[in-house]
Amino acid sequence: MKLLLRLVISTLAILVAANLVPGVVVASTTTAIIVAIVLGILNTFLKPVLQILALPITILTLGLFYFVVNVFIIYLATYLVDGFAISGFISALLFGLVVSVVSAILGMFLD
Repeated sequence: MKLLLRLVISTLAILVAANLVPGVVVASTTTAIIVAIVLGILNTFLKPVLQILALPITILTLGLFYFVVNVFIIYLATYLVDGFAISGFISALLFGLVVSVVSAILGMFLD
């Protein structure tokens, strides 16, 4: 049940971010659900590997390279999901930040 609620929260966060961030296009609610699932899978399996591989660069940049890893994950999701498009690096960065903040705010009501 909690997994389904997390999916709904992520979907809502993606829809909010698509409306707030210029340069982000989500074709429909179904696309937002698919994006939430794909981002969840990528964040679970690929992101830890990328963080370990990028650890030296992340240390040198005092943690700022972590944002680049997030943007890469978002770009990979745009490649995998039809109907989801992001126009540039800044749009992807802002999209990731808005999704994180909205998910955190909505997630507070889940606990």
